[in-house]
Amino acid sequence: MSWIYGLDLLGVFVFAISGVLTAIDNKFDVVGSAIIGMVTAIGGGTLRDILIGETPVGWMKDMNYLLVVLAALIVSYLFKNNIIQLKRSMFFFDTIGIGLFTILGIQKTMDIGLSPFVALLMGIVTAVFGGVLRDVLTNVVPLVFRKEIYATACLAGGILFLVLSNFSNYLNLNLVSAMLVVVIIRYLSVKFNWTLRKSIRKD
Repeated sequence: MSWIYGLDLLGVFVFAISGVLTAIDNKFDVVGSAIIGMVTAIGGGTLRDILIGETPVGWMKDMNYLLVVLAALIVSYLFKNNIIQLKRSMFFFDTIGIGLFTILGIQKTMDIGLSPFVALLMGIVTAVFGGVLRDVLTNVVPLVFRKEIYATACLAGGILFLVLSNFSNYLNLNLVSAMLVVVIIRYLSVKFNWTLRKSIRKD
């Protein structure tokens, strides 16, 4: 499971950079940027842990998460222009992050005996609510509430993970398969501009 932990920290790092860069673009000071970076990176997991009664929340028991957020803050300020040029790579790691966070959120919720439906909801919360909090705090309509396929990709990957878990005991294989579904759906939706269009009724 060490590779999963490493990917988890990488996801936190990328999400934190996303939050810090957003804060910098909105003229936040260093303290404000640090808060936005932290909220973006660990806000979803924190909310999940509170909702399922797992306290102290995860990052309070493992200081590596805060150290990763701090590293992301420093890197964002020192290499902002370089990071912007790596936009495609950042998108790729961000997509891996939401896939991983979805599955880890599901697994953690299932481990304490809650239902698969609740676990699926908590997986989505883990993946997207850090971004929701970031956008709300920076006065932007959250991505998950717009037309882009974001939470839907997490939903699809989460459902696949639950289905596979009923037929296979190979956790790593189930996790990777579900993550790939999230990554593929998210990538294709952006590449081909897929959206969940709302239907407009004409009387």
